[in-house]
Amino acid sequence: MRNVLAILSTLLVLAASAARAETIVITVNGMVCAFCATGIEKSFKKQTAVAAIKVDLESKKVTAQTKPDVLLADDVVTKLITDAGYAVVDIVRQP
Repeated sequence: MRNVLAILSTLLVLAASAARAETIVITVNGMVCAFCATGIEKSFKKQTAVAAIKVDLESKKVTAQTKPDVLLADDVVTKLITDAGYAVVDIVRQP
């Protein structure tokens, strides 16, 4: 009986965490104008993992919301930013 309860609780935890989207906040160096923001937005919107993207020039932050159950790896995020001509300072993931 204990084993069954342990298995059920594990499955519930896995099911709850599997359907979550993730918010990725990227601090970027070099963004100074609306053209910068538009270029980064276009790059991220091409990614199938991205549900939404927001660029805040004042805070130098790019916030990407992933689709549920889809991973957007740090190396992909970094490549998108560097290919657009900017430098990644920090990447923070939030559930």
